Amino acid sequence: MTVFTNFDDVKEGETASLVKTITDADIRRFVELTGDDNPLHVDAEYANHTPFKEIVVHGMLGASFVSTVIGTKLPGPGALWVSQSFDFSLPVRLGDTLTVSCTVVRKHVRDRLLELEMRITNQHGQAVLVGQGKVKLLEAPKASAVAPKSALKAAIVTGGGGGIGSAICEHLATDGYSVVVNYLNSRDRADALVRQLNAIEPAMTRAVAVQADVSTAEGCARLNDAAQGHFGGVSALINAASPRIVAKPLAQMSWADMQQHLDVQVKSAFLAIQAVAPAMAANRGGRIVCITSESVDGTPVSGWTAYATAKGALATMSRYLAAELGPHGVTVNCVSPGMTDTRFISGVSEKQQLVTARLKPLRRLGTPADVAGTVAFLLSDQAAYITGQSLKVNGGGTMS
Repeated sequence: MTVFTNFDDVKEGETASLVKTITDADIRRFVELTGDDNPLHVDAEYANHTPFKEIVVHGMLGASFVSTVIGTKLPGPGALWVSQSFDFSLPVRLGDTLTVSCTVVRKHVRDRLLELEMRITNQHGQAVLVGQGKVKLLEAPKASAVAPKSALKAAIVTGGGGGIGSAICEHLATDGYSVVVNYLNSRDRADALVRQLNAIEPAMTRAVAVQADVSTAEGCARLNDAAQGHFGGVSALINAASPRIVAKPLAQMSWADMQQHLDVQVKSAFLAIQAVAPAMAANRGGRIVCITSESVDGTPVSGWTAYATAKGALATMSRYLAAELGPHGVTVNCVSPGMTDTRFISGVSEKQQLVTARLKPLRRLGTPADVAGTVAFLLSDQAAYITGQSLKVNGGGTMS
């Protein structure tokens, strides 16, 4: 176990010391380490021709024992010597017995800094070194706040009956998730998807279809209640609800067009996250993924203003909520698909779809499975340290 001295335990006025007799072996080791073979320190005949008449021990050899006191006694483990001023009062001779002392004269709590007085005396009580220094006491690393992994694997997928939403539901079910499949009007498609998921071997209730208008707090609460009632909670939320794109130039748009996209994409994600976040935070874990769009990063498409504005707002909200929910163990990320081969793009001409595919480095449109696989990755253990990110699934249509 790594030990760090507790800063609060160190008191002003506290003193620590050690006693050391300087030997010829000490001098030899110091020379070997530093390369300082000044004959004044190592050659008795040379020293005899100086005013000292005897070998003078390296001043820093004596001072090095100040470091010993700091690192092992006061303050001890975790000490970092950051500044020093020494006055060498008398020479140290071979065979001298030195008493090396450090005293805390001042503490700076905010910086975890100690001001020390250092003093070395010889066997006659004479001061051979005095000085002042500063030592920072490092703080023990805090224990990781990682909570025990929950066995719960239950997801809510808004817009679960759509092309991308249904692919996400299928992928998560095969990964062992229980899934709440949200739909607004497409009950037949949602029910058929649930039957398909519940037939996966071994056959069991791993999916339920829940009608809810996710642009309302009541609708999002209904999804959360369904997950709690059927599966015991929510560990993942995928916000995939989106209205169909109806391209309109500015002159033909009304604010109602903008409001519809803001409500179904941004407001619904906000309300759904608000509904599930408290339980996720209490469980110290959860994954939230919002489906945005290449339209946020790519070249603007004429007439897609309402759709792209909402997707941009959703991406920004996700980043901010990632910062807020991260300390509670909840990740929030976006998956940003390019044009994907679903009913959603039925209003885009075949020629435009072919041109779009040809311009991508991978020379094809995306598939719902491409998006679903990326969502599943963000829900996996391998993505536990990813949050506030937007993963582009667009065949290289935009790069950064």
